[in-house]
Amino acid sequence: MTISEIQCRSILTRAGGYLHDVCSHSLNPYVGCGFGRSACGVGCYVRHNAWLTKGRDWGAFVEVKTNAPEVYVQTYEAEQRWAHRRDQPFSIFFSSSTEPWQPVEKQYRITRRLLEVMRTHPPDELILQTHTPAMLDDLDWVAALTRQCRLRVHVSIEGDTERLPGLPPPPATVQARIELLRQLSSAGIFAVACLSPLYPMQNPAAFFEQLAGAGASAVVIDHFILGDGTREGSRTWKTDLPRSMEAVDTASTRLEYRDRIAAIAQTYLPVGISAAGFAGHYSSQ
Repeated sequence: MTISEIQCRSILTRAGGYLHDVCSHSLNPYVGCGFGRSACGVGCYVRHNAWLTKGRDWGAFVEVKTNAPEVYVQTYEAEQRWAHRRDQPFSIFFSSSTEPWQPVEKQYRITRRLLEVMRTHPPDELILQTHTPAMLDDLDWVAALTRQCRLRVHVSIEGDTERLPGLPPPPATVQARIELLRQLSSAGIFAVACLSPLYPMQNPAAFFEQLAGAGASAVVIDHFILGDGTREGSRTWKTDLPRSMEAVDTASTRLEYRDRIAAIAQTYLPVGISAAGFAGHYSSQ
């Protein structure tokens, strides 16, 4: 792992593509990800972004945007006006192409410093996405922001399968992430379980019942088909993820599998599908 410090010129990226209808901006405190060689890194669409990777292996580098909080404050008003001129809320997805609470965060605290400056410069809406219970280090900051903006936390839990054959382990166990949902909910935070990308499931009914019992407010279900930014999931088909999924359940690599699992989930929780779910649009029975 190569870790380097960089100075960024901007930190708020105007949303396009998959995020166009999800938020007005994305925010990434790091370039690269310390979890890139774990299970979530295998199917991560960012590994195919040559502009970011610049020929480097995904999971082999992290660039730390050391001035990110200062740049956020400097550009806050201009980007807020840009969103409002388009009659949309100033909505930030934090983060779209890295993990905010990856291992280097314990040293650099860029994510924490950004949450601190958002106390005085809050967006209209804030979506925090994480794979790891390390977020609990900043629970007080997150909880405080719920009083200043519409906030929800997306916890990535791909399903009830702890590890797919042939893939590395995830950054955190399924149960550890469910416990994160429980603690977020107990703190009054709108917490959403994100099955993205959806893994083959062993007992979906029991899993969604457990999520509901942990206090999850909703669930988002996103298949790698469409979810990786291509209609047929062509980026993901180049990785080991589909083969590992097929080894567990051959049906799981088809989009119909997503819809079947979503129908079960609706018995227990409000359900959002793919980009609409990430945007906070849910349906229930």
